[in-house]
Amino acid sequence: MASTCTTSISKSGNKQTIGGPVANSHYEPPKQSAFGQLIDSLFLLVLVLGALFTPLYLKLAGGGKVDLAVADKTTWAGLGQNAAQQAQWEKLGFTPDTAASMITSRFDYSFNTAELAVTAIVIVGYFVLLFIFSRSEYREVIEERFGRK
Repeated sequence: MASTCTTSISKSGNKQTIGGPVANSHYEPPKQSAFGQLIDSLFLLVLVLGALFTPLYLKLAGGGKVDLAVADKTTWAGLGQNAAQQAQWEKLGFTPDTAASMITSRFDYSFNTAELAVTAIVIVGYFVLLFIFSRSEYREVIEERFGRK
């Protein structure tokens, strides 16, 4: 029959053991050399930069732009600009020809519901796996630190 050990903390903050010694060793994480830390940091940096720039190189970022149809791109009225807007464009040094591409170009914010659902499933699945693996590792650390219950 195994004996159980209980630990209580008195008002003075000292641990009092009842029923035998308690495994309460100080946790020492594994040591890593400075070179190993440098390699790990550079590797993570490369992964982050790759994750950020790969969609740009593959032309997967953004929905693109849509050009609006206007009556005449050579006049302010044809571009749908009133006198106040025209004055502001001219203060910035633009003419109807040079401002036309900015005025008629709009971002396309449409999205695909199926793609959004797949993205959500992948993200939720990643966090579920993260919690499953973290739970077992967390229990190992608790067991090492405070002993088995």
